[in-house]
Amino acid sequence: MPAVTRWSIKAGLAYLVVALLLGMMLTAPAVVPLPPAIAVWGPVYFHLFMVGWVTQLIFGVVFWMFPRYSREKPHGREGLAVATFVLLNIGLVLRAIAEPIHSLWPAPTWGAVVALSALLQWVAGMLFVINTWARVKER
Repeated sequence: MPAVTRWSIKAGLAYLVVALLLGMMLTAPAVVPLPPAIAVWGPVYFHLFMVGWVTQLIFGVVFWMFPRYSREKPHGREGLAVATFVLLNIGLVLRAIAEPIHSLWPAPTWGAVVALSALLQWVAGMLFVINTWARVKER
């Protein structure tokens, strides 16, 4: 299993644990009164679950299991896969930090960080597509 696949799967598992814990916290107000500010973590829960867990798991497995790119580079360009992993995770962490802060205390700086996080995740997605496109073929 390629290193970047191991990184993606392990990071995805970590995000799953964090997302599930956050999900429990978000449902806790039904049982235990919590500050209303807890609701700003809803989008973070969604991103940790869908981008951190689901997307990252898919990216890692696709890099490992899809048909060969070539004999010399069976998994495609590893540098693109590493860049995808790094950009996706930097974007996700920035979003998890900046989005709740921006929701509670709106400021142009935090809005810019949220926008930057979305851009980093988008670039990661495009790099994934570029690296994977040629591997989607008939046998």
